[in-house]
Amino acid sequence: MTDDATDQSAADIVAAEWQYLLEEGAELVDPAMVRAAHAQPRLRELYPRVSHGIVFFSRCTGLPAARVGGQVHPMEDGRFWVRGPVGQGTLGEVATLEEAFALLAAGLPDNCGPAVDGTARDL
Repeated sequence: MTDDATDQSAADIVAAEWQYLLEEGAELVDPAMVRAAHAQPRLRELYPRVSHGIVFFSRCTGLPAARVGGQVHPMEDGRFWVRGPVGQGTLGEVATLEEAFALLAAGLPDNCGPAVDGTARDL
């Protein structure tokens, strides 16, 4: 398989997962959270995963995942806590999901996307 074919395959897998979460993922995660994450071009090229109602991102399509970036958590006061990558603490607290995912996207390393087909062991 050529590099172009591999890249296309990974892009298709990523796009299909985003489409699933946008159209049918309401039982897993708040649709507003998925829409806000998907609106960020840098996040949209990563593979979205959901755990306990929170979206996180992977540099690869398989498991084990290669987590990148942080997570957005709703707070009781209606604001959002943007947690950085493991070991990096808090990126900030913001009023909207749009602000939260923009902050998360801005904190991504330069070399983290697009996602590749495979697992963390393949990176």
